[in-house]
Amino acid sequence: MNATQYKVKNARLGLFARAFALSTFSTLSTLTIAEQASDKFEPEAASESIMSNEKYALASEFMLVTAHPAATKIGYDILKNGGNAVDAMVAVQVALGLVEPQSSGLGGGAFTLYWDATLSKLTSYDGRETAPQQTDESLFLDENGQALGFFEAVVGGRSVGTPGTVKLLWEMHKQHGSVPWDRLLQPTRALAEKGFEVGPRLSAALKRDRERLKTDSEAFNYFFPNGQAVQPGVKLVNKDYAQTLILLMKQGGDYFYQEPFAQAIVDKVSNAANPGLLSLQDFKRYNIVERAPVCNVFLRYEVCGMGPPSSGAYAVNQILMQLSNTNFLELAPESAQAWHYIHEMTRLAFADRGVYLADPDFSDVPIGLLDKQYVRSRAQLANPINKSKTLEAGKPPTMRTSYVPSESFEQTSTTHFVIVDKDGNIISSTSTIENGFGARLMVHGFLLNNELTDFSFKPAGKQGPIANRVEAGKRPRSSMAPTLVMKENKPYLAIGSPGGSRIINYVANSLIRHLAWNTSLDQLFALPHQSNRFGQLDFEATQSGQVNEALLRDLEKIGYTPNIKPLNSGLHAIRMTAGQLEGAADPRREGTVAGQ
Repeated sequence: MNATQYKVKNARLGLFARAFALSTFSTLSTLTIAEQASDKFEPEAASESIMSNEKYALASEFMLVTAHPAATKIGYDILKNGGNAVDAMVAVQVALGLVEPQSSGLGGGAFTLYWDATLSKLTSYDGRETAPQQTDESLFLDENGQALGFFEAVVGGRSVGTPGTVKLLWEMHKQHGSVPWDRLLQPTRALAEKGFEVGPRLSAALKRDRERLKTDSEAFNYFFPNGQAVQPGVKLVNKDYAQTLILLMKQGGDYFYQEPFAQAIVDKVSNAANPGLLSLQDFKRYNIVERAPVCNVFLRYEVCGMGPPSSGAYAVNQILMQLSNTNFLELAPESAQAWHYIHEMTRLAFADRGVYLADPDFSDVPIGLLDKQYVRSRAQLANPINKSKTLEAGKPPTMRTSYVPSESFEQTSTTHFVIVDKDGNIISSTSTIENGFGARLMVHGFLLNNELTDFSFKPAGKQGPIANRVEAGKRPRSSMAPTLVMKENKPYLAIGSPGGSRIINYVANSLIRHLAWNTSLDQLFALPHQSNRFGQLDFEATQSGQVNEALLRDLEKIGYTPNIKPLNSGLHAIRMTAGQLEGAADPRREGTVAGQ
């Protein structure tokens, strides 16, 4: 039975309180308004399933998995010709900014995990955007002190933060790169000049976003030549992007943050219909922050990820640690009872995330969120039999400041890639411009981010301040979760995904399926997702459109009202075992694997 047949049958029989919805616009009354809106605005619909031999591969020397075949090819050539993981990262990210502009690019930010094989050391690099120095807590409030609507805030200059991606690439290359910087940008410069083949995902996204892209003539004229969205298979030339890369090849990455290059971005933001506050000083002050990875043990593995301002590693590790304090492993894999435990633990993690996770340079992020005794007490709050009606944030032992839950948006328009070079150096990187096509402002051939809308629109609730409120120079909270799993003190699995706040679901659930349930990597990403952040269970049909009726009925008996909808992950992973690399790309998007 397919998803549509299942919907009609059960509505007729009255088995569910509400009909299943196949669209992305379902909401639940128990969610906050912001959480409902965040669920609603998902411009990156799942691509048609494109399972092929490029979605899974084995290699022995080096490997990479990226979100677009052109980026994979460019990165592969760098690795094949002697470049290392950081060299390939630079080339891949620059390529993705051209061929997947709706998701990430030079106008956005990134979080990157780097494993240095020589030093046996894991470092995380924070290339997240920052709020302008002229910003205050009223940025997303109207004249009456009420929060703006989501797209009122997004479209235009108001939502643009200081981009971090180029600085991250430049600084990491200075530290770890081996191939000259200009050679890494050259392949994409050539591709921009001769044109890249537009894929179905970009073309479909453009058609959905036509009216918002109309607000900037430069963006509209590029994506809609002759007034029509570029069609799949068309060669799209971007001479401005090529010229930008020529400048960066000659001047280096710091040129992005200097006059006159940065001034043109500032002018674009300042003169937009919805003007922003970005200044040249914001570019001059911007820096990359090296942060200690957040790691914890699950079964025989150590799971490491990006700490605040990302909530990814904290939430993923809370889910896994809480499960370890139950009889979860005694339950049948993929059973309703096992998924019920996962959903309860995920809701507990999201409750804490909504209160405590924010930029640690501005907010008191309690490290006690991963305290063993605290995690054990949180796990005990889960109802082992039925779905809990409410699950609220706890009080971790190191909490010094009282915060209230935030209401912030986080969108699915992101990318992730993983790279392992011949020396065993590893990159797991997630980057974004936030909403699809970001602020809808194009300058120098690339789009600018709308990352500031990842802050809470309101600075405080009735009972206190919000940790993730807007503040000058602050980095907004994220759910991006580039992850490296260690086994016996050696790298075992590099993984991550786009997907807004559901990134936490996608990564945690994939780790559970692989590490606890022994699901093989070649099957892992094709399995249907389940996502439960705030109480609503979103449930995905199989790639062929089929629905697991028995599982849905069992979940309903536990108290869930499943909502069938596309869940647009973009999971990429490389598994490292003795003498072998095993890579997989999510069938929901256009990503590919390559290695030797």
